[in-house]
Amino acid sequence: MNHLYMERHDNKDNMHRFYQMFVTPGLFDDWSLIKEWGRVGSPGTVRKEWFDTQEEAIVAGKKLSAAKCKKG
Repeated sequence: MNHLYMERHDNKDNMHRFYQMFVTPGLFDDWSLIKEWGRVGSPGTVRKEWFDTQEEAIVAGKKLSAAKCKKG
C-alpha cells in the first residue's frame, strides 16, 4: 500500500467526503504515513504519523484503511 484514495457520497445528506493516505520516506531513514481527509473539492486536513520502518507504516495504513472500509 503506497497510496489509497477513497470517496464517500450520500446525496440525501449532502455528504461528499474523501480520505487518502500514502507512505513516504523521510529525510532521516524514517517513514511517514500521511493522511488527508475532507470534503470533495476543497482542501483537506493533513496529518503525518512517523515510523522507524516502511513495514510499520504500511501495517498502520492497512489497519486504518480496513477500519475506514468497515465504517463505510
